[in-house]
Amino acid sequence: MMNTMANALSGWGLWIALIGASLGTYFCRAIGVLLSNSINQESEIFRWLAAVTYAMVAALTIRLIVMPLGLMSTVPLWIRILICGLAIGVMVSKPTKRLVPALLAGTLLMVGYGVIR
Repeated sequence: MMNTMANALSGWGLWIALIGASLGTYFCRAIGVLLSNSINQESEIFRWLAAVTYAMVAALTIRLIVMPLGLMSTVPLWIRILICGLAIGVMVSKPTKRLVPALLAGTLLMVGYGVIR
């Protein structure tokens, strides 16, 4: 009897957590939409937030290249850096359409390395 009740509550607990997370996310988004007209995007706080965001993305990217986890850690560091440099070269070569070709080039080079190896 107790095991059946515990199993039923554990299932509901997951649903309650999902609903709570969804409500929290959409509540914050709704507040952002309501306040969006009264916020100056050129203010110092937003420039600081943009700088912190870019710094975090750069740090995570460097961490993925230098200290990867899982399957990518089997690829030598010089190959990871070479592929990253080639992808950056693709991004710089086509300033109007740069993200998708760069991601495609990096992905194809990494897959090609895996196939050749």
